Amino acid sequence: MILWGKQKGKQRFKCKSCGLLFTRQNKEVTFSNQFVWFRKWVLNRQTLSYISDESGYSIRTLKRLFARYLDRAPTLKFFPRERLNLLIDATYFSNDICLVIYRDNQVKFTQLYRLTDGEYYHEIKEDLEVMLSLGITIESITCDGHRSILKAVRKTCKEVMLQRCLVHIQRECKIWLTQNPKSEAGLSLLAIVKRLSQIRTHHEAQHWMREIVDWHTHYQTFVQEKSYSKTTGRYWYKHKLVRRCFIMIKNALPNMFQYLFNDHVPKSTNGLESFFGHLKSHLLLHRGMTKEHRKSFIKWYIYFRNNE
Repeated sequence: MILWGKQKGKQRFKCKSCGLLFTRQNKEVTFSNQFVWFRKWVLNRQTLSYISDESGYSIRTLKRLFARYLDRAPTLKFFPRERLNLLIDATYFSNDICLVIYRDNQVKFTQLYRLTDGEYYHEIKEDLEVMLSLGITIESITCDGHRSILKAVRKTCKEVMLQRCLVHIQRECKIWLTQNPKSEAGLSLLAIVKRLSQIRTHHEAQHWMREIVDWHTHYQTFVQEKSYSKTTGRYWYKHKLVRRCFIMIKNALPNMFQYLFNDHVPKSTNGLESFFGHLKSHLLLHRGMTKEHRKSFIKWYIYFRNNE
C-alpha cells in the first residue's frame, strides 16, 4: 500500500497488488461528527436545510441519520447531591403525551422524568419511591398543587417541606376573578392576590394572611350566598368563582410560605415553565415526526440539557 495523492482533502492510498484506490475511514470519528449535527438539531433550533448547508450532508442523509438516533433513547444519569430541592411539574404535548419532570432547582438538573398520558397518583408515587430508594434526601418539593402530586408527596415524603407555587395561585385567581371583577368582594380579593408574589419576610406574610382573614370575615355572607335553579331544582353558589378563589387560597395556605424558612426552597415552578417553553418551541420547529420519535426527541433534549 502506497500514498496516492489526496481526494476531497483526505489522503488516498493505492494497493500495489491489485491497484485498488481507497481512503482511510475512521467509523468512530465519523459517528462522532454526525452526532454533533444531531445535537445541534435538537438543541440549537436549526432546521435540516441549515444543517445540510453547514455540514455538507444532504437533507435526505440527515433525515436517515437522525432517525437512527431517534429510534433509541439515551440513558439519563443521576446527579448525586446530599439534599435536593425538587421542582415537580407536568406539561402536555399533542398525541396525548404528558411529560412529568423532577428537577433539581439549585443545579438546574433533571433528576428523573416520566413520559405518560396524564398526571397519575400511582406513577408519581412510584417515581418518588424510586428516588428515595436510591438514598436521595429530598429537602423540599415545590409543585403547582395538582391533586395527584400532593397526594403522592404526602404518602411518600411526609417529612419533606412542601411549597405551593405562588405564581400558579396568582394566575388561577386572576383567571377566575378576571382583571375587572364585577363585585366589590372580587375587586378586594384581587388586590390582595396581586401582592402575593411580593412577600419577602415573615412579617409581610403574617400581614397578608391577616388581610385574607379580614376579607373572609367581611364577605363571608356574600361568599356563601346561593341561588335556586328552577330547571334543575337545586341551589348553587351565586358567586362561585370568588368562592373558588378563596377556597384554593385557604387550602394552600399551610404550604405557601415555606420558602421564608429556607433560602434554597423555590417559591414557584417558573424554572420548569421556562424549560417547558423552550422544549415546545424546539419540538414545534421539527413538527411532522411520529409519536415515538417525538417522545425520543424529548428524551434527547433532556439528556443534552443535563450534559450542559
